[in-house]
Amino acid sequence: MPGSGDGSPGAPGEAADSGNRPFIVAIDGPAGAGKSTAARRLAARLGFALVDTGAIYRAVALAASRAGIAFDDDRRLAILLPGLRIRFEAPPLDQAAAGQKTILGDEDVSLEIREPPMSLGASAVSARPVVRAALLDLQRRLAAAPSHPGSVLEGRDIGTVVFPDADVKVFLTASPEVRARRRYDELVAKGQTVSVEQVLADQQKRDRDDSQRAVAPLRPAPDAFLLDTSDLCADAVVDALATAVEVRLEQRGRPV
Repeated sequence: MPGSGDGSPGAPGEAADSGNRPFIVAIDGPAGAGKSTAARRLAARLGFALVDTGAIYRAVALAASRAGIAFDDDRRLAILLPGLRIRFEAPPLDQAAAGQKTILGDEDVSLEIREPPMSLGASAVSARPVVRAALLDLQRRLAAAPSHPGSVLEGRDIGTVVFPDADVKVFLTASPEVRARRRYDELVAKGQTVSVEQVLADQQKRDRDDSQRAVAPLRPAPDAFLLDTSDLCADAVVDALATAVEVRLEQRGRPV
């Protein structure tokens, strides 16, 4: 897995030429804001590819954990990263609602990377410059592949670092209580035993880590479309995002 040239993530000049790449939709925001659901449904509606950058960092955290590497051990992370093979795979048609699979090596780790320890692990490894530099090129290549008309990326710094020249930038948010309840419901549905209080505490820690880290902190791009999803259903969120994309496509004379 190659790095990103000089290893300094975030330089706008490193992003793909917007005139020679697919249409890019960048969706950022904190955990529980609805990014994953919105990105998956928006990509399906538009016929765009989906690049779940959060899943990539979760897969790195899982690989590091399995190898006994501390999430802040830059030296050993730098050794681990080049050998990792991370890709996405579409599910069978009869399981499309489950979303795409995350493959680490030859193993489907889609469920394992969604467990609470990997949520915190992803936040930890994503704060390491060595990790971000190694993954930046991978994220851009997955999104800019010419095999599709556009890509939807969701994460923490898509509109500010990965694709600062994205065609549409969105920052989703919601109240802490709503976000914690959504995550709690998701974990319970997967059979995990957790409390809302613990989920909220983990979320608050992750919010602090993500927003205060020195490298690519969580923040909306200056030109991002801000959308509070606290009182919106998933369909309403996707409708709003699809409208924003369609307006931009029309402005650029591209087919909707």
